[in-house]
Amino acid sequence: MSTVEMPKLSENQKTYAGIPEAVFVEDVDTFMGQADNDNNSDKVLRKLDEQHGKYKFMELNIATKRRKLKQQIPDLAKSLEMINILRNQGDDMETQFLLSEQVFVKTTIPPTKTVCLWLGANVMLEYPLGEAEELLKQNMDSAIVNLKCLEHDQDFLRDQLTTTEVNMARVYNWDLKRRQAANAKAISTTTPASS
Repeated sequence: MSTVEMPKLSENQKTYAGIPEAVFVEDVDTFMGQADNDNNSDKVLRKLDEQHGKYKFMELNIATKRRKLKQQIPDLAKSLEMINILRNQGDDMETQFLLSEQVFVKTTIPPTKTVCLWLGANVMLEYPLGEAEELLKQNMDSAIVNLKCLEHDQDFLRDQLTTTEVNMARVYNWDLKRRQAANAKAISTTTPASS
């Protein structure tokens, strides 16, 4: 199998799926003072929580796609192996195949120069062994590239989740300190000074 290279990302692109980057809140006071935040921690926390939920949804989708590809790659490898077996076959070959759940049937396969491949959507086409091998190799290369891209995006997404969670904690702590300071000020103004 040839080595497969990942496609290049453009300069301003950090992921293949176009996942938006979470910006780390360096200075919470300045961030909360921005016009769209208006020093309203509940509003900001809701926005951050919504962003976190979107990232979690993306993470679930990527994990599902990754799991499917991890199952598909060994299946493609087995199909390529079977094509090599059929290509080198000289005499009739006896084998078993799965008919239904835990039901196998013995059969004899005569030497052949063609093979049928499932293309999806209940479509099967007959290919010469060489063309079938070429198609399966292309599918294998594509699956490997897609898997690497998904793994790259998954790593990036983990960083965005962490950044969003840290931002939420920083805004929450900022609000907590602000409320404690307001309570301390209220207590000091209502407590009479001792003479």
